[in-house]
Amino acid sequence: QLQLIDSGGGLVQTGGSLRLSCAASGHTFDYYAMGWFRQNPGKEREFVAAVSWSGASTAYTDSVKGRFTISRDSAKQTVYLQMNGLKPEDTAVYYCAAADTGGIPITPIRRAQYAYWGQGTQVTVSS
Repeated sequence: QLQLIDSGGGLVQTGGSLRLSCAASGHTFDYYAMGWFRQNPGKEREFVAAVSWSGASTAYTDSVKGRFTISRDSAKQTVYLQMNGLKPEDTAVYYCAAADTGGIPITPIRRAQYAYWGQGTQVTVSS
C-alpha cells in the first residue's frame, strides 16, 4: 500500500509561485507514474500534470503548459509541482496521485488510472 502526503499549498497573489510536494511511503515509489489533479467545489477533479515512473516523460493540461513543471526525486520518494505565473483560475485543492503502469513509461491523464491519492492541499490565488 502506497501512502501519499501532499503539502506546499497556500495563498499567493496573481503572478506568484508555489511548489507543491508529495511524499510517498509504504511501497517502492519508483514503480509508479505520478500525477497532480485539482478540484473545486461542485466540479470534477481535473488532470494537471503527470510524470512517468522513470521521470523521462511528462504531460500537462493545456492551461498550465509553460507555467507548471512536474518532477520527481526517487531518493526522496517525492514528486513536486512547481507552479509559476499563478492565476486566479488555478485556485483549487491539489491532489497528488500514483498509478501502477507496469513498468511502461507512460503518463496517465485519466483519474481512473490512479489507484492512490494524497489528502489534498489548498492553493488560493488572489487577484
